[in-house]
Amino acid sequence: MITTSSFASLQSISSRIIVLVLVMLVTSCSMTPTSRYQHRNDSAPSVRMDPDQIEDAIPAVEPQSKWGNSSSYEVRGVRYHVQPDSVGFKDKGMASWYGSKFHGHKTSNGEIYDMYAMSAAHKTLPIPTYLRVTNLKNGRQAIVRVNDRGPFHENRIIDLSYAAALKLGFVKRGVARVKLEAIDPVAWNEQQNQIADKGNDISLEEDAELNLQQAAEQNLQEGAEQNLREEGTDDIYVQVAAFSQITSAEQLKQRLQIQTDWSVVIFHDVLKTPNLHKVHIGPLDNLETAQQLQEKLNTNGHGKPIIIALPKI
Repeated sequence: MITTSSFASLQSISSRIIVLVLVMLVTSCSMTPTSRYQHRNDSAPSVRMDPDQIEDAIPAVEPQSKWGNSSSYEVRGVRYHVQPDSVGFKDKGMASWYGSKFHGHKTSNGEIYDMYAMSAAHKTLPIPTYLRVTNLKNGRQAIVRVNDRGPFHENRIIDLSYAAALKLGFVKRGVARVKLEAIDPVAWNEQQNQIADKGNDISLEEDAELNLQQAAEQNLQEGAEQNLREEGTDDIYVQVAAFSQITSAEQLKQRLQIQTDWSVVIFHDVLKTPNLHKVHIGPLDNLETAQQLQEKLNTNGHGKPIIIALPKI
């Protein structure tokens, strides 16, 4: 027989259980993907994407997000202090990526993580921040928007979306050494407007720059071919041209894609000052194929393309 006192006691216990469940649900929803799951169980999607067709995030002037920008927070016993702004921010270190396991879940600022978008997680930059990310191994670049916190792994400075990692060329490897540079959206948009005003024609100055750069690098071909014959461990490309302006490189890339079945990629040489945008065709099957393509390009009026060897990604 249930007495009045025992019934009241049962009600009290039930109320506590309900409150506990609600607290667990709220806590679960507020956790970031990085803290909620184990990265080793993550995976790439089954949908195939062309890395050369992935568009960068477009920097825009935005207010800081209401969520994810507390002055400091603690994860796994470590306290992180969020920077007041991203002006002049630069960093180098290891990047990783997160994909399908986190797809569709909330990020730190309350947005939904989309692994096909150009986004990223950073421990201390204000949300949102736009970053130019350069893969220091292959020179590929991408612009991403920070909307999450992480990665909370030792020796990792940024977690990139699957799309961003694919564009940068390190999905299979899983990690890459990168350079991060914060973008000022106002200055970036002004620069884009200036480029648009300049027009789409390749100037005589650019043509002269192309010829000078090709001549300076021509002596590298003999050594590259010798290494390919002896080692066979590198990827083979034909470099068609090099420009300081990305718009000129993009134009040549579009023309070449119509003329060849091989992939046409733009290699961002960040070691040159100013940075150069080199138009490459490849990777190619072997040295003989590269030599045939080189001859064909020369016949079709593309100057004197050179054969180069780059480490496999």
